[in-house]
Amino acid sequence: MPSLLRLGCVMTKSPFIKFASNFLVDEDGAVTVDWVMLTSGIVLLGVLVLSGIRIALDQATTDIGSAIVSVGASLT
Repeated sequence: MPSLLRLGCVMTKSPFIKFASNFLVDEDGAVTVDWVMLTSGIVLLGVLVLSGIRIALDQATTDIGSAIVSVGASLT
């Protein structure tokens, strides 16, 4: 719509209003950006969670290994 006709006078849109309207309506690439942001957030969350529980997991596996060895030694 290059111009609007209202009450006998012609009102034209400024170039900035045209650009802003087209920019807000245009969705090319928006889904790609959404998926990239979502995927990077999930990867970052996974790294943070695993780095936070790494020490506790190391201790738990050591304890489980010791318990298995002691049970195995008591059975023989």
